[in-house]
Amino acid sequence: MSILFSPLTLRGTTLRNRLWVSPMCMYSAADGVPQEWHHTHLAQFASGGAGLIVAEATAVSPEGRISPRDTGIWTDEQRNAWAPIVAAIHARGSKAGIQLAHAGRKASTWWPFSGRRGSVAAEDGGWPTLAPSAVAYEGFAEPVALDAAGIDAVVSDFAAATRRSLEAGFEVLEVHGAHGYLLHQFLSPLSNRRDDEYGGSLENRARLLLRVVRAVRDAAGGARAGKPGVWRGSPQEGVPIIVRISATDAADGGFDVDEAAIVAEWAVEAGADLIDVSSGGLVAHQAIEVSPGYQVPLAARIRKTAGVPVTAVGMITDGAHAESVLADGDADAVFVGREWLRDPHFALRAAHELGVEVDYWPEQYQRARWAS
Repeated sequence: MSILFSPLTLRGTTLRNRLWVSPMCMYSAADGVPQEWHHTHLAQFASGGAGLIVAEATAVSPEGRISPRDTGIWTDEQRNAWAPIVAAIHARGSKAGIQLAHAGRKASTWWPFSGRRGSVAAEDGGWPTLAPSAVAYEGFAEPVALDAAGIDAVVSDFAAATRRSLEAGFEVLEVHGAHGYLLHQFLSPLSNRRDDEYGGSLENRARLLLRVVRAVRDAAGGARAGKPGVWRGSPQEGVPIIVRISATDAADGGFDVDEAAIVAEWAVEAGADLIDVSSGGLVAHQAIEVSPGYQVPLAARIRKTAGVPVTAVGMITDGAHAESVLADGDADAVFVGREWLRDPHFALRAAHELGVEVDYWPEQYQRARWAS
């Protein structure tokens, strides 16, 4: 039996396999509204057999966008544009997720294929950025440190984005706490220099992330493992919540895997169902050696230490490798990015190569199902 092609149930949502599409920014939206590109881009992965497709980092507020061309979920127009995309994914048998995000000090930047780099100036459509402290990412504009009201607004924005996401039909929510964006900026002492209740100790640095997870859980329904008095429903009810974290900053004095394991456990207690383990993105001087499966040991460490379900990511490009990650007990599911871009039918190919019979080949593709 293949673990990779066995179903996984999170709360009341059953995913047909454990080979999933990572959120990948397309930088192709207009005023936060997804376009026809997003429809075709995401629906093709469902035809290709993905168990879960998580839409790209989608800003919970205008100032939370990485670039002016990021998708958003802060208006009803954006919600309405997402709905047919979600429906297309469902029609092809996959589950649809969305990554809720705020870029913090890494917001208002030029998109990768713009031909320009760094922060977008106000005259070019840029905006002031926000962060835990007035400490810039190398080469970017200096951000404004959030005050108490600003922090409360961020939490409210995530909750409102959750409600709109559910109205659009998304069945899985991912809170983006990785890759150097706002929630990660609070977690790391390299970017968080605060001396109030949101800075200093790990408990304080994790406070905003946990507030966001609780707010998303409360908006999404179902119980969270906090005090019984604040539970809503049962653990089987509500929409599954994934939290993506960077398990290491890969820089001296930064957030590390030991702290990440503690935060992962806290996040599950706050209402998350799964921890998506990635790494890096906080500082330009990070030292990361990239190789096939290079982030899998981080996922394995957190799964073993914290005792929570995790996903693994990081240059996983074939079915046999993905299967081995699960068979070795390093993760509960696998997120893949680039290989899905190279082959939008990656899951069907992987099943064929592993000799696994799956019943979700599109009728139109049956001729390829049995070909050698």
